[in-house]
Amino acid sequence: MAKSVNKVILLGNVGKDPEIRSTPGGTMVANFSLATSDRQKDAQGNWQDRTEWHNLVAFTRLAEIVRDYVKKGSKLYIEGKIQTRSWDDKESGQKRYRTEIIVNDLSLLSGRDEGSGGYSRSASQGSSANYDQRQPAGADEVAQSAEISDEDIPF
Repeated sequence: MAKSVNKVILLGNVGKDPEIRSTPGGTMVANFSLATSDRQKDAQGNWQDRTEWHNLVAFTRLAEIVRDYVKKGSKLYIEGKIQTRSWDDKESGQKRYRTEIIVNDLSLLSGRDEGSGGYSRSASQGSSANYDQRQPAGADEVAQSAEISDEDIPF
């Protein structure tokens, strides 16, 4: 069988506060929308912005992070996969479809003044998250005070 890939990468802003619920089995689920924008020239040569809205779903620990840190306007980096589900509409009997992005990785890009704390968490990595790996304030002083000699160089 040939290999296939279902991977989505989005960078955008949350459209409204997430909806948080739990399944009957107790799994937390967060539903929210993310807007991405594209800029193209129209027939007259004027720039036109086009916004695409994406429906996102996060489960378990990622849903908790969305609940605690994400709000309308938050800037997010998302990795996930596309999934389309269908159901029969109870009122009309018609088949309905909804395409969603199932979130596998989430990074908050908004600053603290914008309501987010810069947290990053990957569902596939379990307890090891994509934490900010920049050195804490004052670490540069320690690095500069350490003397490096020729014997420290491995080649």
